[in-house]
Amino acid sequence: MKLHLVDGNSLLKLLSMDWDDLVRKMNSSQLRDIRPKLDSKLDRDFDIDCEAEFLDLAEEIIGDGVTRDVLSEVGGYDVLLKLVEWSSVGYWEAWEGRCFIYIENAIGREVSNVEEMYSYEVWCEIKESLSRKTESEFAEEVCKDWMRRREELGETLDEKKDPRIIPTFESHDKNSRTLHYAVNQNQYVQILGRDHLEAQLWGHGEWNLTNLLDS
Repeated sequence: MKLHLVDGNSLLKLLSMDWDDLVRKMNSSQLRDIRPKLDSKLDRDFDIDCEAEFLDLAEEIIGDGVTRDVLSEVGGYDVLLKLVEWSSVGYWEAWEGRCFIYIENAIGREVSNVEEMYSYEVWCEIKESLSRKTESEFAEEVCKDWMRRREELGETLDEKKDPRIIPTFESHDKNSRTLHYAVNQNQYVQILGRDHLEAQLWGHGEWNLTNLLDS
C-alpha cells in the first residue's frame, strides 16, 4: 500500500503544460527547481529515477497539445501516475498484510477484505479518527494489538526466542507514526494505491487518475 502526498497545484501545472515542452524539460532536468520539496519524514524516488521512468513511458506516446489532453486521448494513466510521483512531497507505504492492523486500529473496527482497505469511505474514517488521536496514542494501540494477535496465534513475545520481535515492533511503531503524520497533512492531496494496481484506479473522487484525465 502506498499513499502519496501530492501538491495539487504542481500536478495541475504539469498537466496544463504543452506535452512536447513537458517531455523536453523533464529530459533536460529543467523541472527539478519546481518539484515540491521532499518532506523529511517521508520517502520519495530520486529526481533522476522519476525522470527516467517518466521518459521511458513518454517514448510510447505521440501527441500534440496540452499534456492532460494528450494523456486522455491515449489513456496514459501510467504516465500520469509518474507525474503524481513527481508532484509528491513523499509517500507512506507498508506491506499490505500489515495494513489491516493499522487501518483497523485507526477506525476501531474490522475491515472485511483487502479491497475495503482502499475504499474512499474507509479513508474518510481514517482521516477523521486520526485527527482526534495523538501519534503516540495510535502507535501504542497498533503495537498492543500486534502483540495480542501474536499471543492468540500462540507465538512468542520473548525476544530471546525470536530475534525478529524487536525489529518488527519497531517497524509497526514507525509505520503507524508515519501514517498518522501523513494522514494529517491536510494541505496535500492524498492519492492512494498499491503495487500492481492499474494506474487509472489510483486515488479517490476528483483526484482519481481516471477522473483527472476525463474532467
